Amino acid sequence: MRAVPLTRDQANAYIVAHHRHHGRVTGHRFIVGAADGDRLVGVAVVGRPRARLLDQANEAEVTRLCTDGSKNVCSFLYSRCSRVARELGFAKLYTYTLESEPGGSLRASGWIMEKRVRGESQDRPSRRRVDKSPTAPKLRWCPAWCAPGAPL
Repeated sequence: MRAVPLTRDQANAYIVAHHRHHGRVTGHRFIVGAADGDRLVGVAVVGRPRARLLDQANEAEVTRLCTDGSKNVCSFLYSRCSRVARELGFAKLYTYTLESEPGGSLRASGWIMEKRVRGESQDRPSRRRVDKSPTAPKLRWCPAWCAPGAPL
């Protein structure tokens, strides 16, 4: 398996075809693809943190990770995103999983479950939204290099 660069349009086409509960992305900081020979087997999109109270300039979030089910692709992509984010100088990298998801690929690639966050709707009386993603409780993960108490 090897990492390959992708455009947002290429990543979105893959996400639409393979992701089980999310659709296209609109923004991104960088995108990493995973190829097995000439076949694209997964994509990871890293963008600004969705939570408005997180540092939008110095932190990043894996907003989509999508594979065709091939073995070890999730771990490969999480480790590549971590490496790229650190090399680019981001202070922190996050991703979220549903509380019902096991997180084995994250642990295998050196990520640590940082905290549980309540799931909630993005819809507010002052800011109407249609929820396009699950509102169930989630787990926030970060690579070991940016976990609380990690050496710099």
